[in-house]
Amino acid sequence: MSTANDHNPIEHFQKWFHEVDIAHPEDEANTMLLSTIGLDGFPKSRIVLLKRFTWEGFIFFTNYNSEKGRAIAENDKVSASFHWEKSKREVHITGKAEKIAENLSEGYFDSRPEGSKLSAWASNQSEVISSRKIIEDRLKTFEAKFKNKNIPKPEYWGGYMIKPNLIEFTEHDPLIGLSQITKYRLQPEYNWSKQIYFQKG
Repeated sequence: MSTANDHNPIEHFQKWFHEVDIAHPEDEANTMLLSTIGLDGFPKSRIVLLKRFTWEGFIFFTNYNSEKGRAIAENDKVSASFHWEKSKREVHITGKAEKIAENLSEGYFDSRPEGSKLSAWASNQSEVISSRKIIEDRLKTFEAKFKNKNIPKPEYWGGYMIKPNLIEFTEHDPLIGLSQITKYRLQPEYNWSKQIYFQKG
């Protein structure tokens, strides 16, 4: 096992993300499994899309009133995982999720296609509905409301940033049945420690 204190895991993630995206674009490298602690006290996982990452953390967008949004409001501790099967790589992240600035959410919303903007208005995530027609009718209502107009961002929609405290990179070698694991942990001084070790299976 080796340790170091002068490494930034975001650089490591950036390298892997671009390598996977170039080698296997069909796999959507930004597909991320997000886990929260639900309002019932049990963990809940679902697929979201990583839209951006910065030196501070990892950004995704959603309806703040969704099940995951309400869970984060109660408990901001989350985890996220990337499983890149064809590249034999995985990334696991733990940290805290917080809302990004409103102007950043508005900027991203403005960049979305019109259909995606209307869907944000028409669908209330996690709401149980009795038929598809209800959503279709809502969509028609908002299409008429915003016809030939700029579609603003709903107040209940926006971005979260996962600010990590632990990031673990795993690279599998199936030929020898060995995995290399690189683990970064955020220290009290806000630098990162780094450990590299190997694991069978």
